[in-house]
Amino acid sequence: MNFNYKKLLPHLIVVFAFIIVALAYFSPVLQGKVIYQSDIAQYVGMAKEQNDFRESEKQEPYWTNSAFGGMPTYQLGANYPYNFVKEIDRSIRFLPRPADYLFLYFIGIYILFLVLKVDYKIAFLGALAFGFSTYLIIILGVGHNAKAHAIAYMPMVLAGIIYSFRGNYFKGSLLFTIAMALEINTNHPQMTYYLLLLVLVLGLAYLIDFYKKQQLPQFFKALGFMVVGVVIALGVNATSLMATQEYGEFSTRGNTGLTINSDGTEKTQKTGLEYDYITEYSYGIAESFNLFIPRFMGGSSSEKLDEDSSSYQALLKVGASPQQAKDFIEHSPTYWGDQTYIGAPAYIGASLIFLFVFALFLIRGRLKWWIVGGSILALILSWGDNFAFVTKFFINYVPLYNKFRAVSSIQVLIELCIPILGIYALAQVFQKNYTKEEILKALKSSTIVAGGLALVFLLFKSMFFDFTGNGDRGLIEQVGPDFVRSLREDRKAIFTEDTLRSLFFVLACAGIIWAFVKEKASKNLAIAGLGILIVVDLVAVDKRYVNNEDFVSKVAMEQPFQQTSADAEILQDKGHYRVLDVSGSPFNSARASYFHNSIGGYHAAKPGRIQDLFDFHIATGNQEVLDMLNMKYMIISNQGKIMSQMNPEANGNAWFVEQVNVVNDANEAILALDSLQTKKQAVVEEVFAEKLPRKRFENHATDTIQLKSYQPNELVYTYTLAEDRLAVFSEVYYPHGWHAYIDGEKIEHLRADYVLRAAMLPKGNHELVFKFQPEVVQQGSMITLASGVVFLLLILVGVFYTRKKKTA
Repeated sequence: MNFNYKKLLPHLIVVFAFIIVALAYFSPVLQGKVIYQSDIAQYVGMAKEQNDFRESEKQEPYWTNSAFGGMPTYQLGANYPYNFVKEIDRSIRFLPRPADYLFLYFIGIYILFLVLKVDYKIAFLGALAFGFSTYLIIILGVGHNAKAHAIAYMPMVLAGIIYSFRGNYFKGSLLFTIAMALEINTNHPQMTYYLLLLVLVLGLAYLIDFYKKQQLPQFFKALGFMVVGVVIALGVNATSLMATQEYGEFSTRGNTGLTINSDGTEKTQKTGLEYDYITEYSYGIAESFNLFIPRFMGGSSSEKLDEDSSSYQALLKVGASPQQAKDFIEHSPTYWGDQTYIGAPAYIGASLIFLFVFALFLIRGRLKWWIVGGSILALILSWGDNFAFVTKFFINYVPLYNKFRAVSSIQVLIELCIPILGIYALAQVFQKNYTKEEILKALKSSTIVAGGLALVFLLFKSMFFDFTGNGDRGLIEQVGPDFVRSLREDRKAIFTEDTLRSLFFVLACAGIIWAFVKEKASKNLAIAGLGILIVVDLVAVDKRYVNNEDFVSKVAMEQPFQQTSADAEILQDKGHYRVLDVSGSPFNSARASYFHNSIGGYHAAKPGRIQDLFDFHIATGNQEVLDMLNMKYMIISNQGKIMSQMNPEANGNAWFVEQVNVVNDANEAILALDSLQTKKQAVVEEVFAEKLPRKRFENHATDTIQLKSYQPNELVYTYTLAEDRLAVFSEVYYPHGWHAYIDGEKIEHLRADYVLRAAMLPKGNHELVFKFQPEVVQQGSMITLASGVVFLLLILVGVFYTRKKKTA
């Protein structure tokens, strides 16, 4: 079989160009620097114990005690056996981070454009347009790597689906299976879920189209192949999926059993998140125009102004020194939208929006309608509480939708759809699949719509908007009304500047297309001109928010937290204990987790019962609860100085109680902690009562228990008892994977004091071992291995089938 290298060469050149572009944008990686990502710094803190154990013991612990009193590492980068999909992914992402993700953006959508039969030159342009979308760059800047990872594989999944529906059943489903496996492996369920919503819209559009053409058998045949692909993709990711599902029920996404809030009010029982938490980051309806005009509502919550700004002059007038005024305008509150905080506008590009509008007037058929349908759905859902009746419908009736927060992030579908349709329309123009009259008519209409919209905003901005932000009242109290009036003038100036900017890109793009259609510019010149416009449009905005200044030395990310004197003092204690850091926000920081076994931490899905304990007791300073968690040290801030305080009353690693109070449910259990003497008493829910032979125990002076050795996944205790007694351990009870053994014989254990482990221990001198041996990893690994074998066989069959077909 002869291999056509000439056909492959242009694509190899494109891939090489993607590498160059990705490295050029993130050029400091060539100097060994890394981008400072705030979320990754928090992850490093959370995963410190896990990573250290992995390095020293050459095995996975699957449990860490460094955060929230203890939790599985399933959402902290745990490695699972036979995860060959992750190895495939790593081989694709060979560039230094974050250039690897930018490269992945490019490659994924380039494949989609090729499946859509777009010329490689225009596909290259389209890949740059998608990859440099401002939101996709911003999430790399803050460290939402898993989100970026999942978004990057979305186009490949769509490519596999479209290829399959086109009648290439085997090749299409094979591409779909590989892409879907990679998508799931990114372990960002929210982004994958949003992709599913888009796929449902796509499937509906294709179903209607196939029905009209009386080709339903072809539709269902393709669908059948893809169903097999989904099963395999799920199978090769079985361990991760099963572990995530298991932990999800234990986390704040699950149901802890409480029906009351900490203030005594009734708690609505849901299997997902609360409405206010889900819609906390709801996109403003008018704010959606910043997809077209970057700083339509002032840009980010912290924009840099220059010394010619009205704000700077106003600060000088109220008595600020030039340096004070300059420092202030470095981080000016120019944002005047509805959201509590915004790191950057989700700008897609005026040039891309124009091409999208152009496509609406030019393109016909199913591609147009599923993209338009998906974009409208995503836009409406991104409004969240600002379009409450739709949001509430989805939360209440659409499966799994209530598991995810930050509804505005569904706009990633818009950032995917708009370049697809816009670039596809451009390809149709250059391939001359429409008459000159059709193209010019669509060009005229789209220029009037997009350019006219920008012009209307320019002429009537003061009529439509007052440029008042939610925080202006506070600024009036702090700096005075004159400053706020000046700030509004700066907001108006920013609005005007960026609206003019968008108008320019609209007219420039329209002009290049007009010149090509009128044969005043060659095809290559027009493509190059549009490519320059699109890249300059997007990169100029991207660089406002993610640039070389965000890069630091490698060690700064490997060691993102600096040890304080308080940390050093605590670390002199080599025992096993916990620390509560109240010098900041304990449940929103992984700083303490980097150095100690912390009661707090940083995670989007905290252990549910630990969050309950914080809301009911830790936040109010219930000392007995802190004692039972073995909080031996507290880190505090005293007049700006970070200090440590020792708690001599901490219960220790384990203790025997004299009395057990059995209560009906979780409500009674958590309320009982208000007055519980945790060193002598324990509270146990009715569901565990059968494991207690009695509820009172006699205390003997000879009864002792101590922790002999500690590893995150194995704790060894030795104890002496005159008679059988209930022991309570200052370790978080997790219902799956933890097993207790006395002298090698397995025993049952239970939950006490709402969150802790407890066990009935027989009298005598014994060794007790708690081991974390998660069945979900063992079972999932077998499914993963079996699915991987099937996956490999399908690839071999695919190669054989392709060669046989070509030979025939």
